[in-house]
Amino acid sequence: MDFERSDDQVALVDAVAGLAGRRFDIATVRGLEADGGVDRGRWRELGDLGVFGVGPEGVGWVDAVLVFEQLGRALVPGPLVATALAAGAINGAAAGDRVVGIVERDAVESPLLVEYFDVLDDLVVLDADGVWRVDPNEVAAATVPPLDPLVPISRVDALPTGTRIANSHECAAWRARGAVLTSALQLGVAAGACDLATAYAKERRQFDKPIGQFQAVKHLCADMVSRVEVCRAIVYYAGVCLDDPDVGDVDRAVAAARVLAVTASGENARECVQVHGGMGYTWEVDAHLFAKRAYVLATSFGAVEEHEELLASLV
Repeated sequence: MDFERSDDQVALVDAVAGLAGRRFDIATVRGLEADGGVDRGRWRELGDLGVFGVGPEGVGWVDAVLVFEQLGRALVPGPLVATALAAGAINGAAAGDRVVGIVERDAVESPLLVEYFDVLDDLVVLDADGVWRVDPNEVAAATVPPLDPLVPISRVDALPTGTRIANSHECAAWRARGAVLTSALQLGVAAGACDLATAYAKERRQFDKPIGQFQAVKHLCADMVSRVEVCRAIVYYAGVCLDDPDVGDVDRAVAAARVLAVTASGENARECVQVHGGMGYTWEVDAHLFAKRAYVLATSFGAVEEHEELLASLV
């Protein structure tokens, strides 16, 4: 299978990376904490660029994976995956005019936890009977302390039924697509953590030489690069399978992408903190932002153990 990017895909990646660099630099991203993680103007800019216009009617899932990798690399906050999934079902979502959240009604945890609740225009609920659109104004929620300061969390004790926008069969497709887009975000987190660590290893000097010249640090950075490349291959493959199920088993590809994306983002984030040494865990160093985002995304669309069990059952 040829994973070489086409000229159009190269241009797409450059456009998204350029917007992220201009409008979502790390100082700006840190400042979004005060806005609940979402700035409406910047959110519409993402919509104008076509970030949420994915799927059969948009750029396709392979290209969506490329886009979301860049968003994850820049730590762009907000319910990106939920809004992209709902773009074909909720008017205004694709253009960035509406912010859409998502939650599993049958989630294991009780009470339910909803991300970015205070900024949502719509809440999409997944359950065994399909996909439902719920008005957040009809839901009672209470803010709880978040792990990631850029991903605010609210506790919801009960959800109204809402209006069904997709049946149970389509709901399975929503879950698969959401899992792949989340994996793409995690791929970007893993790559961003690797970039941050290697840049620091080149700049930080000890014993009159950059710490990147020491073997122990070289090994950490090399392992981070390896994880990114392995993760990239399986996440891209999962996107290909979504676009063309004849290429391979979609369930197997999605599960493998989730397992490797959780591993790559989590391990790279931890090793990024390690490369930064005693200052790595402090609030001022950006390493902790990659670590916290990796941990938050690890539980989206099923815990990694569920995907490992699925892979085991397919062997």
